[in-house]
Amino acid sequence: MADYGLFIGWGTTVRGREKQALEVFNEAVAYYGKQQQQGTIEDFEVAILEPHGGDLLGFALLRGQRAKLAELRVSQEFERLTTKATLYVDGIGVVGALLGDGLGKAIGDFQQEIAGIK
Repeated sequence: MADYGLFIGWGTTVRGREKQALEVFNEAVAYYGKQQQQGTIEDFEVAILEPHGGDLLGFALLRGQRAKLAELRVSQEFERLTTKATLYVDGIGVVGALLGDGLGKAIGDFQQEIAGIK
């Protein structure tokens, strides 16, 4: 079971670069699928958010083991794809996320730390 994730969020498309934005989106989804086939990630999900007046318009959540996702995050191909996306979409961000057993550990660590507060 996945204990970690990479949350990859994005905002609005750069005006005039909509076609390229869609192309890099499709490239990214294909890349995530390849990483799943190779066992680097366990699975992934892509979401497009409904209009809501905020800056976040969509995200991908890659799930897997923390060590494998950490390696993926600094790989040349992941960094190249993220850089490419910044040319066509505003607000690209990649954030680590604790999931499953990782979430339980984080809550346990938090509980331990607050127990020491006087």
